[in-house]
Amino acid sequence: MKFTQEDLWKTIQTLGWNTNDDIHIEIGGTSVYMIDGAGTKWAPVKGTRKYNKDAFIVIKNRSRDPIAPSVNDDPERLQHHSKVEASEQRSDSEKSPS
Repeated sequence: MKFTQEDLWKTIQTLGWNTNDDIHIEIGGTSVYMIDGAGTKWAPVKGTRKYNKDAFIVIKNRSRDPIAPSVNDDPERLQHHSKVEASEQRSDSEKSPS
């Protein structure tokens, strides 16, 4: 199957993305050698990237990444590990069982 630039634009339109979005094309299924080698097939130079036979392409729209901090909308609810809760847990663990 031939994939053309026109196919890419159709896919972007199908997803409802805007052409002005921050779109990145990345390659997955790769590995980087982190051990110094002699530069041969079996011992490549450190930092050499190898593309696996099952490597794949990822198209990311970084303009629509849902990176937003969570918001506590209930002031009565304490954080999971609040200082008060931690001190109560400590005092409970110091008690000897009856």
